Amino acid sequence: MYRYDEYDQRFLTERVAQYRDQVRRRLIGQLSEEEFRPLRLRNGLYLQLHAYMYRIAIPYGTLSPKQLRMLAHIARTYDKGYGHFTTRQNMQFNWIKLEQTPDIMADLASVEMHSIQTSGNCIRNTTSDPFAGATADEIEDPRPYCEIIRQWSTNHPEFSWLPRKFKIAVSASDTDRAAVHIHDIGLYIVKNEAGEVGFKVLAGGGLGRTPIMGKVLREFLPKKDLLSYLEAALRVYNEHGRRDNIYKARIKILVQALGIDKMREEVEAEWAQMDHEPLDVSTETIAAIYAHFAPPAYKPAGADDAKLLADAVAASPKFARWVKNNTHPHKQPGYTIATVSLKPLGKPPGDVTAEQMDLLADLSERYGFGEARVTHEQNIVFPDIRTADLPAFYAEIAAAGMGTANAGLASDIIACPGLDYCSLANARAIPVAESLGEHLAQREEEIGPMKIKISGCINACGHHHVGHIGVLGVDKNGEEFYQITVGGSADHQAAVGTIVGRAVPSEGVNEAVDKLVDVYLAHRADGEDLPATYRRIGAEPFKEAVYGAR
Repeated sequence: MYRYDEYDQRFLTERVAQYRDQVRRRLIGQLSEEEFRPLRLRNGLYLQLHAYMYRIAIPYGTLSPKQLRMLAHIARTYDKGYGHFTTRQNMQFNWIKLEQTPDIMADLASVEMHSIQTSGNCIRNTTSDPFAGATADEIEDPRPYCEIIRQWSTNHPEFSWLPRKFKIAVSASDTDRAAVHIHDIGLYIVKNEAGEVGFKVLAGGGLGRTPIMGKVLREFLPKKDLLSYLEAALRVYNEHGRRDNIYKARIKILVQALGIDKMREEVEAEWAQMDHEPLDVSTETIAAIYAHFAPPAYKPAGADDAKLLADAVAASPKFARWVKNNTHPHKQPGYTIATVSLKPLGKPPGDVTAEQMDLLADLSERYGFGEARVTHEQNIVFPDIRTADLPAFYAEIAAAGMGTANAGLASDIIACPGLDYCSLANARAIPVAESLGEHLAQREEEIGPMKIKISGCINACGHHHVGHIGVLGVDKNGEEFYQITVGGSADHQAAVGTIVGRAVPSEGVNEAVDKLVDVYLAHRADGEDLPATYRRIGAEPFKEAVYGAR
């Protein structure tokens, strides 16, 4: 993984001192809340319903053991003993005191972490595939390009005050595990007809009040042009994006207003007149960054590895189910990609205790070459586990309450914090996720893979629009109701789900979802997921199941 150089560390040291003085001035009244608000937001500090929430960046989701242990330390020392992983591969602490935040920032800086640009109208944390570098279905490891984007975008003077927040994702696989289409800029690593590797560039994706899938801005962009082209796109957005209406300020609205052809024309014109040379990403630069992501020292597969695993699977149905659902083939013989579910039944999705973080750090050292990954689905991936170590690895995570064998299944629900924490929410998301997860777990083997996503408000932090089944909390005369959508997807065939009808009360969510699942099971063809069945049969059978014939 990438290690900070002298510039990175000096930047953080200076930022900590600057922020410490800002907090001091706020506490003694030299800064009003109105004056302080943009300063704290630039450093990831939100004021929520009950306390300050502190959001920490985890670039492309990668964590070292010392970073995991620092997050555990922060949870114990400054919070209530736990943290929450988000759909942006970040971590949030929800019970933070303002006066302690400079110390937290200093603690983070000591392990090459920070909270900068996790809020505000700037380029946010760049996300990627949690299987990157380990899976055989990728063209190239996307993480080095995420790191190049991170270095370019951090404190970028031209793009620090954009019309609205800006999110970038990078993927290199035919299986999109990074939800590229729902980002302001989405990048797929692709090969052109000549066999050259570059980027397919999408623009204008985003959820929230106006959910829109990204559209192709450029079919192929050479590697060396990555930063100059991103800069051109950001300049067009910065100049033409709306600042008069917060609801129409995202780049998706600009792309929608101009049309993708006109947007492409504007970006290409800006790009043509730019001096590219200062921003060219040379092969030497790429190689230097790639060196930080060199494959670990894999050991040859043991002759008995397969038999040992088969024996362990045969001896334990629980372990067998975990292997079936929570592991993925590795490109290196003798190794496996393992997903640790943070969705235990009846618990808040994405929450992890300090003790669990310490254990994950220990396990990454013993079994995983010192690396763990946060996923946008709020789980943890260990990308490099020896297949022979899987039984011992599973035994340890299961003993710590992290052995739930539901990765990718119906109870592996994405959910935002909702009205339990968030001042923007209309309804609670966590209790609905807990109840629905427990309910659907009883029929998961029958259902198979399914993506259910829950948001507590229209801002869609739970990605409900692109859930196979989505649940959105809405306010009806002071009461919490839930709008249900069906047929959404965040993969290469990304689509916004269709609203099936009027919102239902919280106690009706489980029944409504059951009815949608029943329609899917009754109509699916071999190998179809729910969105594929939906595309084939349309919305009416789903709507009729929930609300009856109309």
